[in-house]
Amino acid sequence: MSNITTFTKGLLKENPVFVLLLGMCPTLGVTTTAFNGLGMGLATTFVLVMSNLVISLIKGGIPDKVRIPSFVVVIASFVTVVELAMQAYLPSLFESLGLFIPLIVVNCLVLGRAEAFASKNKALSSVVDGLGMGIGFSLALTILGAARELLGSGLMFGLKIFDNSFGMLVFVLAPGAFFVLGYLILIVNRINK
Repeated sequence: MSNITTFTKGLLKENPVFVLLLGMCPTLGVTTTAFNGLGMGLATTFVLVMSNLVISLIKGGIPDKVRIPSFVVVIASFVTVVELAMQAYLPSLFESLGLFIPLIVVNCLVLGRAEAFASKNKALSSVVDGLGMGIGFSLALTILGAARELLGSGLMFGLKIFDNSFGMLVFVLAPGAFFVLGYLILIVNRINK
């Protein structure tokens, strides 16, 4: 499989959110705004790319009995880097995302790509896979967050699109995440067919 194919499959054909339905906890929990979705997506992308790189480089030295725990330690190291950097340089985003940042460690997307791809492929292919899946995840969270923010408050990335009378509270709340996600999955399935 070429690196271009590896990269593009995460964008639409095998999008982690809209097709594979992975990482639903942060997808539904943090996407109240487009900015939160983008921030969570980029944080996850960094962890995906870096953990895929390291795991693909050390895969030969990891015994089978401790493979998954070793992957979790590698992933947790990069999540700590993201968490500390975000806390230092983007404190408002860090406050918004809260507990969901440490939960990247157990995100099935990150651990799944480590197990399914990085542990079986070379470093460059693993980085490209992580980048493609991460960008697909980021796009999905940003689109979901933008739709919820627009429908819920008439804003997008904090900018006023519609007047104050526009907006339905349900889209800012948890049920709105399910409604918007369902429609976006429908649209992606139509495009993929």
